[in-house]
Amino acid sequence: MIRFEEVSVTYGDAAAPAVQGVDLTVPEGELCLLVGPSGVGKSTLLNAVCGLVPHFTGGTLRGRVTVDGRDTRTHPPRELADVVGTVGQDPLAHFVTDTVEDELAYGMESLGLAPDVMRRRVEETLDLLGLAELRDRAVRTLSGGQMQRVAIGSVLTTHPKVLVLDEPTSALDPAAAEEVLAVLQRLVHDLGTTVLMAEHRLERVVQYADQVILLPGPGAAPVMGDPAGMMAASPVRPPVVELGRLAGWAPLPLSVRDARRKATPLRERLSAVAAPAPGPAAGPGAGPGGGPGAEPGAGAEPVAAVVGLGVHRDRTPVLHGVGLTVRPGETVALMGRNGAGKSTLLRTLVGMHPPSAGSVRVGGAAPHKARPRELLRRVGLVPQEPRDLLSADTVAAECTAADRDADAPAGSCRKLVARLLPGVPDAAHPRDLSEGQRLALALAVVLTARPPLLLLDEPTRGLDYAAKARLVEVVRGLAAEGQACVLATHDVELAAELAHRVVILADGEVVADGPTEDVVVSSPAFAPQVAKVLAPLPWLTVAQVARSLEGASA
Repeated sequence: MIRFEEVSVTYGDAAAPAVQGVDLTVPEGELCLLVGPSGVGKSTLLNAVCGLVPHFTGGTLRGRVTVDGRDTRTHPPRELADVVGTVGQDPLAHFVTDTVEDELAYGMESLGLAPDVMRRRVEETLDLLGLAELRDRAVRTLSGGQMQRVAIGSVLTTHPKVLVLDEPTSALDPAAAEEVLAVLQRLVHDLGTTVLMAEHRLERVVQYADQVILLPGPGAAPVMGDPAGMMAASPVRPPVVELGRLAGWAPLPLSVRDARRKATPLRERLSAVAAPAPGPAAGPGAGPGGGPGAEPGAGAEPVAAVVGLGVHRDRTPVLHGVGLTVRPGETVALMGRNGAGKSTLLRTLVGMHPPSAGSVRVGGAAPHKARPRELLRRVGLVPQEPRDLLSADTVAAECTAADRDADAPAGSCRKLVARLLPGVPDAAHPRDLSEGQRLALALAVVLTARPPLLLLDEPTRGLDYAAKARLVEVVRGLAAEGQACVLATHDVELAAELAHRVVILADGEVVADGPTEDVVVSSPAFAPQVAKVLAPLPWLTVAQVARSLEGASA
């Protein structure tokens, strides 16, 4: 269905191709997963299939890409629209109309389908993706995950032969991600749709893949094979595969179910050693279990205090009766389904939404009444869309502006960028960076002011496992220095690695608040893979298991 023949893509005057040596075939009716570190060209490869490369992005395409027999070099995206449906990393950039129902119908209108066909397909898609209750909502009022589902639905209604998806579950809560993946499986198995997908959260998707295309790194040609074989060679792997490598299982498991079948000997070994200490999986001073033990900020004045908080948006109640206290050195994960109010709570902490009830204090001040430069030194927010913080033409200019705004020594921001984003040149334009690279740059900009409270909204969206590990290291270092962090995330693995506490929101209310190891294990939806494999034992991460086994053998 999709054929790459000696394909390479070079942008502008770049010194090296973004991808090269691509020579492979994606069969019809299979789900094929693109895997590799951030910045190796996964999005470029996807864009070459739908014709955006080179017709929209520019650059030089060498070789040949054909989709259902059509050469993308001679067929621009509009001439491929009936064959290829595409959803990019940024769902907001995908929308054309104002409401959910209109957005689902727009692609079919462009293809000239009959009104009765359009009506039937809209209803089918609303039900498939759980969007029926949102049909009349304005798309710009949706949460990030809801937008993602609408974007996917808008291409499903055209019934394309090929679906091209870039990070399709990155903004979805675990339950919504499972729904979307179940829909994709149904399309592949029942309708013969070919799905080509790039996704960093491999723990969610690798077990559903028929084939995996591995992009090992810059300059290396992609290789294609069965998922288990590719995971054995891949530099990026989900926790269940890492656990299999640690335990010496063969073949490597791709799902929790496969791992549980092999895990009895490992559970027996762990039952004989000390359980991991409470707290994040690893960090400075961690013992054999991996946790720091002492509660951070105990007895210290809170950096943020939320009491009985209510927030309305467009006269609609979003939060009600929310209470939250964050102390120095504490990392708190906000979790819950899409639309639960996580992002609204973060934005309220930086003064973007005034409370309609209750109170919010950050560093002793009400954030919605504080002046911007004063607030900058109390709290910093990295939003879901990091480009909202980036306005300069180069990475160097962003860093210079960040140093100036924070009254920080020259070069402070650039040092943070080098730590979070190694290898990115000063002259690179932020819009040319990958989603994960832009997020790392925005994080460096915010951290330059060293605010006592750092807020991160979906911080691992677009990050591969190596980039996520660097983020975890940075946040742990900040916590060790007494800086607090609140992160809204659907990434259960990140919460298990990093959070001291987990707060779960549902319909604008706090329904759980407690130590990570208590809250996530008691909730099947938010439990990490290792916890599911080793249940009822209390280990949450591969790092904890490795430390416990090392301690037992020492």
